[in-house]
Amino acid sequence: MKQDSTTNTTYTVNCEDYVHVVKFSPFDSGNACSLIAYGGNNCVVVATCRFQEEDAEVEGVEFKTLRTFHHGIRVDAIAWSPETRLDALPPQIRFCTAASDRKIRLFTSDLQDRNEFQTFDGHSDYINDLAFAPKDGQEIASVSDDHTCRVWDLEGNEKAHFVLRSPGMSVCWHPEEAFKLMVAEKNGTIRFYDLITQQAIISLECEQMPLMSADWCLKNTLKIGAVAGSDWLIWDIARSSYPQDKRPVHVDRARLFRWSRVNENLFATTGYPGKTSSQLLVHHLGHPQPILTGTAAVGSGLTWHRTLPLCAVGGDHKIFFWVTEM
Repeated sequence: MKQDSTTNTTYTVNCEDYVHVVKFSPFDSGNACSLIAYGGNNCVVVATCRFQEEDAEVEGVEFKTLRTFHHGIRVDAIAWSPETRLDALPPQIRFCTAASDRKIRLFTSDLQDRNEFQTFDGHSDYINDLAFAPKDGQEIASVSDDHTCRVWDLEGNEKAHFVLRSPGMSVCWHPEEAFKLMVAEKNGTIRFYDLITQQAIISLECEQMPLMSADWCLKNTLKIGAVAGSDWLIWDIARSSYPQDKRPVHVDRARLFRWSRVNENLFATTGYPGKTSSQLLVHHLGHPQPILTGTAAVGSGLTWHRTLPLCAVGGDHKIFFWVTEM
């Protein structure tokens, strides 16, 4: 794996709106292409993409918009449902969004005549993150600045309600731990809740603030990563409730943390968007320095491809893609 300090993106795709959030579907949709969604000022665009790293017949990236969903308000978070299938007849697209009006919207479409959305009300402040139950997609978890984590069914009924001690920043569901929910709070605490007893069972501490983002490693359920202040932090739940590893990475403050979906030692972090650009860093736990440094004009959002060591960040009418090595 060679050290690569280039800021140039591997691929760039032009978009019809400013990209506030971008999200690869983490689930197999039954199609050779990957599903990706981005949220703009008043719409959500769902597209497929295929990269030359996975298909020799593609030059660079092949990006096809499937549908643009009118949203009417800025999109702040997107979560994909595992029920999304492109190989079904008719196909089904299902995802949910959080917006600045404190509402969750659940979209369901067959990409033809059926285009439905429901609105879930309940949060009294800004919603920071969303996740679908990864096995059956029948529940949605959300965390908010209103110091709650809530679990909803697909009709918008509240199935669980956890009171937090500070704003909820990230919520994660792991396909191998379907009855546990990870919730990260701005005060630096990460808790795991048992969804059957609705009790907190494990607690991790950053010992620094503000925690802005955390993620549960897909390839190793014992690994948790987060960014707080200007540092990234990694926990091994089996060993300690305090980080095993931490490092200062972003000069101002770190904004997002995301594990690669193909390698338990690979992850990416972003800095706060400055006046003109945001820094993306890709890290490998075996290397003291970032293995890739990228710059995105006013970057927002961060997402990893389901099967490639490739991540994406949104920008002004653009999505930037970086391919790294394992």
